[in-house]
Amino acid sequence: MNRRFFDLWIDVYVPGRWCLAEPATLSGEEIEDPWMFSAGRPVADPGPLRIPIFKPGKPLDIEFAGVGNTPVVNERVASVFREMAPNDVQLFPVEVEGQSDTYYILNVTREIRCIDDAACEEVQYFTRDDVRSDLAGQYRSVVGLRIDTSKVGKARVFRLWGYYIPIIVEENIKEALERTGIMGGRFVEVTGRPW
Repeated sequence: MNRRFFDLWIDVYVPGRWCLAEPATLSGEEIEDPWMFSAGRPVADPGPLRIPIFKPGKPLDIEFAGVGNTPVVNERVASVFREMAPNDVQLFPVEVEGQSDTYYILNVTREIRCIDDAACEEVQYFTRDDVRSDLAGQYRSVVGLRIDTSKVGKARVFRLWGYYIPIIVEENIKEALERTGIMGGRFVEVTGRPW
């Protein structure tokens, strides 16, 4: 049986949605590396953090905060990842401004080199001549993302080597999140044909 995987990303069409700012210390200092929770690798416990509200609105079950797109999830979403993919994620409690509910930073700890360039609609790479020459060889843009599931192994949740934007989740995790009534995230399949 072929495994199916989905890109979990922001659902920008939730009316009246809130927007969260960059995670900070409890005293309000910015964290040193705002992208550390998006890099697809384990991080040391950052200690107590809080997330200010950038734009007030309807609280979401999952949001991607600040310039680093830090995944922030409520307890219902955290419990799905905790139960179904404990070896693929870290969950760090975080205070969200004005909220009494428990929230977590979701750090995906696996990075897999599995983008199927030939099956994607279009891929573009950074070059040595780019402004970000340090990223030469990595993906600048991927349209119609498709992955090669033969390279995934036993991972159920992961980030992609060279293209850290997506969080890729296995189909049964997608279905479990949908059963919770997840609001704020949307799923796009990244296996099979793109049309």
